[in-house]
Amino acid sequence: MVVIHPAPRGRCSGQGQGKIWEERVAGERDDVIVSVTLTAASGISGLRALSRLQIVQKHLMSTNANSGKEVLLMKSGCAGIITLNRPKALNALNLSMIRQIYPQLKKWEQDNETSLVIIKGAGEKAFCAGGDIRAVTEAGKVGDRLAEDFFREEYILNNAIGSCQIPYVALVDGIMMGGGVGLSVHGHFRVATEKTLFAMPETGIGLFPDVGGGYFLPRLEGKLGLFLALTGFRIKGRDVQEAGIATHFVKSEKIPALEKDLVSLKSPSIEDVADLLNSYHMKCKADDKFVLAEHMDKINRLFKTNSVEEIMENMREDGSPFAVQHLEMLKKMSPTSMKITFQQLEQGARKNLSEVLIMEYRLSQACMRGHDFYEGVRAVLIDKDQSPKWKPATLEEVTEGYVSSCFKSLGAKELKF
Repeated sequence: MVVIHPAPRGRCSGQGQGKIWEERVAGERDDVIVSVTLTAASGISGLRALSRLQIVQKHLMSTNANSGKEVLLMKSGCAGIITLNRPKALNALNLSMIRQIYPQLKKWEQDNETSLVIIKGAGEKAFCAGGDIRAVTEAGKVGDRLAEDFFREEYILNNAIGSCQIPYVALVDGIMMGGGVGLSVHGHFRVATEKTLFAMPETGIGLFPDVGGGYFLPRLEGKLGLFLALTGFRIKGRDVQEAGIATHFVKSEKIPALEKDLVSLKSPSIEDVADLLNSYHMKCKADDKFVLAEHMDKINRLFKTNSVEEIMENMREDGSPFAVQHLEMLKKMSPTSMKITFQQLEQGARKNLSEVLIMEYRLSQACMRGHDFYEGVRAVLIDKDQSPKWKPATLEEVTEGYVSSCFKSLGAKELKF
């Protein structure tokens, strides 16, 4: 496992965070929004829900030729190359893709003729904008096991990436959110470009920053990870590397040449790959300062607390424009999600990746049993009234007992690797 090492700070572009769930990522399909993809209308019931669920499940689990085209797996030179091939859906990750990537990754890892894995996204806009969870939301409503299978198999893949025994390079030339973060951030190398857009905005829809967010976020500099997790703040371009989420920055136009040089390496070690990536990275000069650089002392002070309530109280007392802006952002988030996320990062800081993913699988199933996930989807993605009715509605009403229950073992249904 290679831990993310925070890099020198640079510039960032994250203004306009107040509408993070309202804005569509520039996609070609209306049902792809940030890290959640949804097509069904809320309130579907009875036979209609079951029928639609069966259709979506058939789509996700299909092994026919059409399904196979959703992800391309090929060898080139020393490298096994994974191409997420759903550009019209911003390369959103679904269960059939997971079931193709995982066994091939394990096979390449044991193949003496494969020395390197490269993962990238098709199209001009996205690496992977998140998990394609429209089937999961419907499954959760009717108690179908897909709500378990998707998260379980996604997290098993995340763990395999984190423990991969050969160099793993993610070419993140576009949007990376949710499931896309899980496909990249745990690998040895993550290459950002000026087109990269990172965010983990799940607290705005009643979820939590999963796919190993509990592992990598608390390992960013100071309290930056907690800030990103609670607010859903967006980071773009070089700033993704400056924040320590990516390991390198390369101009988008240079990515094809970089890929060609990578596959031309002869039985490369991790050090060989690092040297090549460093040579490209060093040719790209930093322009502006990281937009959060001037706020890092404030972030570290405001977010160094024992609870979400204390963070919000610190922001009220601070009263600066920065504090007020992000206090208003936090007021829109699910109180339950924020408390779960706070505890997730607290515990994750002391766990390895496998342990974090086991914990997060428990949390995923708690969200499937709860209220806020479905209400967040309704308010933000379906009815679009942007007025979710969270239950409980305040942080004070979310009890320590309930939060603790979300972290309890699932017994026979516990995630296993």
